[in-house]
Amino acid sequence: MGLSNFIFVFAVLVLAIFSSTAFVNGGGVFKVKHKFGGEAYRSLKDLTLHDKNRHGRFLAAIDVPLGGDGKATGTGLYYTKLTIGTPSKDYYLHVDTGSDILWVNCAQCSPCAKETDIDDLTLKLYDPRSSSTAELVPCSGGYCTEFNKGPISGCVSNGVCAYGLQYGDGSGSVGYFVQDVIGFDQVSGNLQTTTGNSSITFGCGLEQTGNLASSAGALDGLIGFGASSTSMLSQLASSGKVKKKFAHCLDGKNGGGIFAIGDVVQPKLKTTPLVPNASHYNVNMESVKVGDTVLNIPKQVFEAGSGKGAIIDSGTTLTYLPGAIFDPLRQIILTSQANLSLHLVDNLLDCFKFDNSIDESFPTVTFGFENSLELNVYPHDYLVPYNDEWCFGWQDSEKLQSDAVKDLIILGDLVLTNKLVLYDLENQVLGLSDYNCSSTIRMKDETTGTVNQVGSHNLSSSPARYNMDFGIVMKLFLASLIMFFHCTW
Repeated sequence: MGLSNFIFVFAVLVLAIFSSTAFVNGGGVFKVKHKFGGEAYRSLKDLTLHDKNRHGRFLAAIDVPLGGDGKATGTGLYYTKLTIGTPSKDYYLHVDTGSDILWVNCAQCSPCAKETDIDDLTLKLYDPRSSSTAELVPCSGGYCTEFNKGPISGCVSNGVCAYGLQYGDGSGSVGYFVQDVIGFDQVSGNLQTTTGNSSITFGCGLEQTGNLASSAGALDGLIGFGASSTSMLSQLASSGKVKKKFAHCLDGKNGGGIFAIGDVVQPKLKTTPLVPNASHYNVNMESVKVGDTVLNIPKQVFEAGSGKGAIIDSGTTLTYLPGAIFDPLRQIILTSQANLSLHLVDNLLDCFKFDNSIDESFPTVTFGFENSLELNVYPHDYLVPYNDEWCFGWQDSEKLQSDAVKDLIILGDLVLTNKLVLYDLENQVLGLSDYNCSSTIRMKDETTGTVNQVGSHNLSSSPARYNMDFGIVMKLFLASLIMFFHCTW
């Protein structure tokens, strides 16, 4: 059966399901919590397995309270709760900065995960027939055309807009698009919120495959937080709810941190340009310094392009460097202390015992970017504590075992903790700086022009009271993966 015929048959089936139901036309907060609630990794192999899977599918203000610690040896993953529909119901979703589409598991979904191994969490299916504000999205509409990069062949009058997402690890999601009300808390003052909502188009999943159908770490769906016009971020921005900007500050010391959507006005950050027309958050790296030693790296190693260049990706747990950077960096760091006894853990990570202060004994690594922006990575960032030892958090990109990413520089969560990272998609720049993620930032309300404080939060220890219960994900078992692509039906 051709793809155009498939979309026609799929549309007829969906219309048959809903033929007896009338659909009525019709910066927030989403509470974020860590997925495994402090459970330690079963092995360090889980770290690279997560990253390997992830990169197989690389692809008014809102405050996002965070839970978890973001550490490689801690919980390492975040999810969020949001409300959908009228009357509203709660759903728990992965949040993925590496893809664009929001989708939830829907009624009639098969196969879909029916239960999860996450403690104290019960999965539920979204049923648009039970929401008075739900609408089917037509295949002839602008959203469907944008998602598919053009008109749909075989689209019929009143036909629904189907979607198919295929990830490089073999998992996928198939369904159709709906539009419904998503509720959130909108910043109304210093550390204060009021209830807000917005009508958002998202996927209603009818079939999940691969890891997405497994109960291991299962949730109700996924929020894609990429830059595409089909993402929830873009939809909120186009409705005037927020600026097309967001920032995160992951607190590696106390857990939780800050995740905010909208215009951050304080602190002012030095920025570097985002690479134009890139699929991900790519930046131009220009240098690497280990302690006082500037590495002699050929310029072509830093060149941006397909499968090359530097990516900022909080969804990757470790940090991956091509051999031209990884080898000399590893050599300088591990020879900075005499008589280190190295051994491999899980046949993947270099580990060693060390009783002295690592910050006083090992060098700081500094990445230099266009416009003189620098990212300092301290020993307590790149050395991972494990079973009374320290393990080398830097990884060779070739360990991802993919020709598509072996030359990439992937700066993951391990080096982004205790950093404020700003994604300004309106001006196409990325800002970052060392920051106290237990403190506050200031954001501008686009409606009133007032500037309000947005604070850090840790949902693992106390209830949320801020803006957009929305979140991020540093996934260990399911991934948001960069290099994600969608099938055009």
